[in-house]
Amino acid sequence: MELPKLLVSVSGGEADEEVIRLACTLAKKRKAKVYVVHVIEVQRSLPLDAEMEPEIESGEKVLAHAQTIADTLDCEVETDLLQAREAGPAVVDEAVERGVELIIMGMEYKKRFGEFDLGSVVPYVLRNAPCRVLVWREAIEQEGA
Repeated sequence: MELPKLLVSVSGGEADEEVIRLACTLAKKRKAKVYVVHVIEVQRSLPLDAEMEPEIESGEKVLAHAQTIADTLDCEVETDLLQAREAGPAVVDEAVERGVELIIMGMEYKKRFGEFDLGSVVPYVLRNAPCRVLVWREAIEQEGA
C-alpha cells in the first residue's frame, strides 16, 4: 500500500514555520510523505526557464529553512523549487502529479483596500485542487501591540 502524501506550499512568510510543523505532525501520525514546494513566479516577458538568480537563491533559502524546521521535528521532507507563470496552478499541478491527499498552505493576514484579502493563490488552489486543502492564516496583528 502506498503511503499518504502531503504537499506544503511555502512562500517565505511568517506562516511557513507553522505549516511545516503542522505537516510534520500530521505526517508522523499517518506515516505520510511530505513534499515542500516553493514557487517562483516568472513574468510573461521572460522564458519560463529563465535563470532568475536572486529569486532562485531566495527560494532555496526558504526551502532550506523548511528543511531545518522538519529536521528539528525528526520529519523527512522532500523539497522542490518550481518556476511557473502563476503559483496557484503550479501548486495544483504539483499536487495532481504527486497524487497528494492534502495541500497545506500558510498565509499572512493582509488587508487590501481596508478589507481582508486572500490574494490570488489561495482561492485558486481552493477552487481547483482535486484533494483536501488546509489553509493556515496568521493571527491578526493588533495595531500598537
